[in-house]
Amino acid sequence: MLKHILTVGLALCGAVASAEPSFWKHEWPETDFSKTSVESWVEILSGGPGKDGIPALSDPEFVPVGEKQGLGAREGVIALEMGGAARAYPLRYLMWHEIVNDEVGGVPVAVTFCPLCNSALTFERRVDGRVLTLGVTGKLRASDMVMYDRETQSWWQQATGVGIVGEMTGIELVSLPSWMESWESFVARNPEGLVMAEPAHRRAYGANPYVGYDSSARPFLYSGERPPHGIAPLARIVRVGNRAWPLTRLAEAGEIAESGVVLSWAAGKASALDSDTVAAGRDVGQVRVRDMGGADMVHDVMFAFAFHAFWPEGDWMLGK
Repeated sequence: MLKHILTVGLALCGAVASAEPSFWKHEWPETDFSKTSVESWVEILSGGPGKDGIPALSDPEFVPVGEKQGLGAREGVIALEMGGAARAYPLRYLMWHEIVNDEVGGVPVAVTFCPLCNSALTFERRVDGRVLTLGVTGKLRASDMVMYDRETQSWWQQATGVGIVGEMTGIELVSLPSWMESWESFVARNPEGLVMAEPAHRRAYGANPYVGYDSSARPFLYSGERPPHGIAPLARIVRVGNRAWPLTRLAEAGEIAESGVVLSWAAGKASALDSDTVAAGRDVGQVRVRDMGGADMVHDVMFAFAFHAFWPEGDWMLGK
């Protein structure tokens, strides 16, 4: 499990000892560490790879869905439908790259996936008229990926889309509605859509380097509080704003309409973090979140520990 991270073995001990800007400045000479919202540098740990050790992608190639081969029917993709365009970003690629810088419908976007939090979010890359290009720092905070932008070398929290170190501290990226669903589901809805082509990198695409991770008792490099209400740390929840619906509740109900939100669940999507191959994971279902008018809403299907870490005062929608 965690094959491309655990090669560092004792990284946790070294990371805690060196969790201060003076240690990082040799790798990040252009980052303004005097500006930060991080209360203690010990919160930020090395995940193993250094800066760009997990290479983000830019300007990926796409092929029509009808020409794509090799994806399993239940295999997960991140779906993005905007500006008349429909694109699928397979998790088998995001697993190894975590960020894809793209442009869809004339809007510069970053499609992101943090395997350790199961967090899949899409952000607009424009900030005050400037287009940013996002990369992977190799750092983790509450086990969540810390991103950076190449233009200002500021650091960003992936789970929240908020700048946490550098010039962009306190700035929040605009989140865009996207969702994880099965390849089969995306194709059925978008027969004329596009899917990201396999990147030109030497990676074991389709293999899962986090075998059994979402059945683990504890998250990797996480020392925060457990979620309340007896919820397991790696149980999936659906986050909308500062509210969290347990996926088990949604799966049992099929659909929940409350607090101005309509959440729907359907079987048919494999967990990307279970089996040794992304396509063969157990069925965890797929979620759509819409407002009462039927418009897609920004949401995330993340692990419970991550929601509690970044929204400690958030509302847990447990039902009766």
